[in-house]
Amino acid sequence: MNMLVRCINCDEITLKTPFDQCPEYDTSGSFESFNTLEKDDFKDFLQNHHGHRLEDLKILEDSFISEKDYAEPVKTSYFKATNGRESFVVKKFRDKIDEPLKYQLIYGDYSLKCVGIEIQSKEIVNQLNAEFKKYPLHQNRIDAFVNLLQSVVKTTDIKKLERIPEESSNASEIYYKMDDISLAYLLRNCHNIFKGDEYTHIEEFIHRHKEDGVLLIKAIYKIQIIEMVNSRKRAMAAQIHSEKRRVAEKG
Repeated sequence: MNMLVRCINCDEITLKTPFDQCPEYDTSGSFESFNTLEKDDFKDFLQNHHGHRLEDLKILEDSFISEKDYAEPVKTSYFKATNGRESFVVKKFRDKIDEPLKYQLIYGDYSLKCVGIEIQSKEIVNQLNAEFKKYPLHQNRIDAFVNLLQSVVKTTDIKKLERIPEESSNASEIYYKMDDISLAYLLRNCHNIFKGDEYTHIEEFIHRHKEDGVLLIKAIYKIQIIEMVNSRKRAMAAQIHSEKRRVAEKG
């Protein structure tokens, strides 16, 4: 069972897992022989913080966020945890694949800021080519459709769109459904690109993929960390300031 432990004195944390006592194998000598290096990460943490006050932190569900795909082993991630009285942000990271994960406690919170919206251009083209294989669309019309969709999305207010319930593999990428006004504008202007049966087929294509397909709008978000000075440091700073003022008044 995983357990997040905080040293109150140092504000250092560790994640106790069933793998803390798994040995490491040193093969630097040769591939035919190796040395077994016994280890116990949690025991090391307890020794380093002997005599300090420790407490368990509860990880808040659905608070995990990452700057890269969840499956990417080398990345910086954040999640929230609480001791029941106050909440913290925990930074989880490593710089190299062969390094152990590191955890850093942050006083504050995080938020997501939308830094751009885009369409799934490559996926749209591939889907059009796959579905119109029997009667292929001319490349000029495919390009015109993609350009039209891009122009529609540029004027879209992401705050007014409905987010799809499915989670993306990348926490910084969130997908939304196109709103009715944008959809109507797209269909109306498709009359300038497609005629006859082609328009009928492209209209069916749009309705088929607007809810959960390649026509979903992708919003790109950036993680923003809002750090705050913890109450203990704030109290110490106030005490130091008070002491300095008393000394100055006596002088």
